[in-house]
Amino acid sequence: MARADQTEIPMRIVIEQPVPGVFHSLQSGDDKILDPKRSTAGEPLAFDFPVRIAPGPKFFGDQVRREGPERRFVYIRIGQSAGDCLSPWTRRMKIDIHDIPQDLLDRAAKGDGVVELTVNGTGKDGTPACATVRPVGRRIA
Repeated sequence: MARADQTEIPMRIVIEQPVPGVFHSLQSGDDKILDPKRSTAGEPLAFDFPVRIAPGPKFFGDQVRREGPERRFVYIRIGQSAGDCLSPWTRRMKIDIHDIPQDLLDRAAKGDGVVELTVNGTGKDGTPACATVRPVGRRIA
């Protein structure tokens, strides 16, 4: 699809309750670490990035990954995957974006704000959350 048919919108992933001291980063392209950061005391981490949308909606961008004809998601890299060679963890969170409500996408496209997805960064076992992590909140910020 031509870029002329796409609208860029701002997105943000907020990781609440990350495991303190563990690096997290966006994944750019197939394997690049982008914007690594860590929480020192469990404070939230935020990652901002642009996404292009087209009717459907269809999602495009450096952070957008695909699985099958419809599923689109963003990876958050954790521990060694985020560039911390001393971390005991090598993980990724997969955060779906294909199911963001259309009204939020429309509002962001009009310039009303950033589509913000919030996820919990700690798993039930107290280690960094990984695999598919469902958002606990979606809003325009």
